[in-house]
Amino acid sequence: MALHYNLAKVYALSDNDPEFVSEIINLFVTEVPMDLEQVKQGIEEKDYKMAYSFAHKIKPSLDLLGLNLAYEDILQIEAWSKTEGKKKEIKETFKSVANQVEKAVKEIKKDFNL
Repeated sequence: MALHYNLAKVYALSDNDPEFVSEIINLFVTEVPMDLEQVKQGIEEKDYKMAYSFAHKIKPSLDLLGLNLAYEDILQIEAWSKTEGKKKEIKETFKSVANQVEKAVKEIKKDFNL
């Protein structure tokens, strides 16, 4: 049972096409954790452009899968990278996103036998 994600938008977008839904889920499970690592690296190295571009890339996936809090957090990371803030200002926000994505990925893998 989906506690950490919501596929309502995915089903609406796909007209309930199970193949499309499966594709979106697989992309989320494989791509988003890798992209998050790039955000983390950008934050740690103060590579603001890198942090921004990968946060921006992840943003639609978080919205599509109903990870609303993670979506709000990723918006904060984008804003932080634009203002080139201090690392300590954004570390907890990043941890929050990473934690939510990790829970969603784990749950999706279990729910869809991936």
